[in-house]
Amino acid sequence: MAVDPSSLAIVLYPADVLRRRAEKVPAVTDHVRQVAITMISLMQEAEGIGLAAPQVGLPWRMFVAHVPESPEDERSVGSDPPTATPAPVVYINPVLSLPEGIVEPYDEGCLSLPNISGEVLRPPRITISATDLEGRPFTSRGAGLLARCWQHEIDHLDGVLILDRMSQLSRLRARRAIRELERSAT
Repeated sequence: MAVDPSSLAIVLYPADVLRRRAEKVPAVTDHVRQVAITMISLMQEAEGIGLAAPQVGLPWRMFVAHVPESPEDERSVGSDPPTATPAPVVYINPVLSLPEGIVEPYDEGCLSLPNISGEVLRPPRITISATDLEGRPFTSRGAGLLARCWQHEIDHLDGVLILDRMSQLSRLRARRAIRELERSAT
């Protein structure tokens, strides 16, 4: 799917593309690289820590993430496993494996669901395998907010939103904001 990267924008719920399973990126091309760079800019402008291709209208298995270090939140690139990234990272055709630990609650938000957040349970540590912008495969372990970010973005690639994972109480609290997004789309 050829699209002008400069035309990309964050799509909002209930856009159909957010509910479809994304397809593998067949090759890392200059076009894919340009889209990734645009996605990083959009994520940073929106003050997010992750952005999946479906969130910009593309049915690709690709996302970008940057979980910055934060001493007060105990996020570090040097921890084992890391809980932060030193810079934005692009994950093409990512796969998660080896979840570790007892699932933990955390209040998650989403750039495609503005003003909506809710408690989501996820494993605290996980491994990701993906391809980088040079077409090289890599595998990383992550913990804390970084591991949560990866899981959240992979959900987007599978057509799953935080609305599907939130606790019932969080869904009830977000009901009005969800309805407003649905109404504004019609």
